Amino acid sequence: MYNSAILIGPKGYLGKYRKLHLFMNEKDYFKPGNISLPVFDIGLCKIGMLVCFDWIFPEVWRILALKGAEIICHPSNLILPGLAQKAVPIHALTNRIFTITANRIGTEGDLSFTGLSTIANPNGDILFQASQTEEETVIKDIDIRLARDKIITKKNDLFSDRRPEEYSLLIEKSIKD
Repeated sequence: MYNSAILIGPKGYLGKYRKLHLFMNEKDYFKPGNISLPVFDIGLCKIGMLVCFDWIFPEVWRILALKGAEIICHPSNLILPGLAQKAVPIHALTNRIFTITANRIGTEGDLSFTGLSTIANPNGDILFQASQTEEETVIKDIDIRLARDKIITKKNDLFSDRRPEEYSLLIEKSIKD
């Protein structure tokens, strides 16, 4: 069994993502995802998905951006106050993408969900942030061209300036001193 998100469009099911990074007791019930990090071309843009605790791993955001994701949707049941809400707009900035975190509110058992669903643009600006306690729905117009522009300065491009040959430690299972 997997903790999963599905993408639905006007004509129905478009695809799924299985959460890679399990949090707390999820490890007792779910297997880590096994379908990597898919990107879905919906015509107007390309969408990637992450679920909840995946937010803390910068590698997944970058991989989705490198695969062409212009928007990353992030359904969540966040319980660590304010952490993801601070970090996700930074992931938007450092990958020059739009991010949408839809977070839960209220309580269930001993868990209190932190709310503050957030939409951020490729400059890391928060376009909308919901309440911590109230259900809200919002529609925001975005200019997807902002997520396609990876130019930082006349001499710097977010992706072509990368130095992957220097990042080999990222693929090591454990880190030694």
